Amino acid sequence: MFALLIAAWVPVAVAHEVLPAIADFHANDEVAGDGRYRLEISLNAEAILSGIGAEHENTDDSPQAATYNQLRDLAPEALAERFNAFVPQFREAVGIYFDGARSVPGDIAIEVPEVGDTALVRNSVVVVSGDFPGDAANLRWEWPQAYGASVIRMNPPGAARGEGYSAYLGPGERSEEISLAFTARQNLGAVIANYVKIGFAHIIPKGLDHILFVAGLFLLSAHWKPLLWQVTAFTLAHTITLALATLGYVNISPAIVEPLIAASIVYVAVENIFTNHLNPWRPLVVFCFGLLHGLGFAGVLGEIGLSSTHFVAGLIAFNVGVELGQLAVIALCYLIVGIWFGEKRWYRHYITVPASVAIAVVAAWWFYERIFLT
Repeated sequence: MFALLIAAWVPVAVAHEVLPAIADFHANDEVAGDGRYRLEISLNAEAILSGIGAEHENTDDSPQAATYNQLRDLAPEALAERFNAFVPQFREAVGIYFDGARSVPGDIAIEVPEVGDTALVRNSVVVVSGDFPGDAANLRWEWPQAYGASVIRMNPPGAARGEGYSAYLGPGERSEEISLAFTARQNLGAVIANYVKIGFAHIIPKGLDHILFVAGLFLLSAHWKPLLWQVTAFTLAHTITLALATLGYVNISPAIVEPLIAASIVYVAVENIFTNHLNPWRPLVVFCFGLLHGLGFAGVLGEIGLSSTHFVAGLIAFNVGVELGQLAVIALCYLIVGIWFGEKRWYRHYITVPASVAIAVVAAWWFYERIFLT
């Protein structure tokens, strides 16, 4: 049964993940212009136009997958034309509030990249602008539930990204009142809560490759000691590279990291098939693979940015969120098979080996896809 659940995820591997939209707010500066505000929203326009949003983790999960794939093949001018026809609906759906009063955007334009590699998500930028009320003290942002999750960011004029405000919001969730004067920064508690949530979401539900890796660690043995050694090595390793990459000391292309992450899952699954105990070298190997996974985690923080005011707290909180997500995966594995079948003599024959084969097949396809189809 466990193997069947894993195998059922195979079609998801070729889909596009539904990622959060990232909105950067500017007002009364050289970007927006005097007396104006400007929101630059990086988003998956094809997903919005085809109606793929919060209820779908991946585009292929939706009945509108064929429509999405057709839109993904459109030239920039053609997709922009489709979006421009959708603008009236988009204008009414997006919530921009100044001091509690909704501001209806005046101008909405989209910048669409070239088609490029259709195996990858194409991130367009929608520019929303309007008159800025000069006496406004606070901004509140609301992204429609149907469009999925979002990130709202706002920096003081002339400041680097991450020096102001950023928050991750679930589908349909409104932001808090954000100070437009930049006199009030996010407090430490809000930063910690926000980045714990981002880290957890990067594992569940978004991190299928990380989920399968942790499941592979669990499958070697349902006993806590082998799992403890592996999880400790994995945690220590991805914490190191997450910190180094976020601080800018390590920068390796995702084109290298992502196939290697897939290869790490294959290795763990294949070793599960050929051994029934924790080999002395396995924690070291898992540590090395954890270094790769940490680079993958860092990509999320690179997109969202970390507040410089609470940089260390945000980094630690994100890592705590990742750990909670991994622990949730392990707990789920125990609830599905560990508690009921972990002590059975046939556990390895009917659970470990079939599930590991399924994981290896999925990850091998990912490796092929990330090398040859991207």
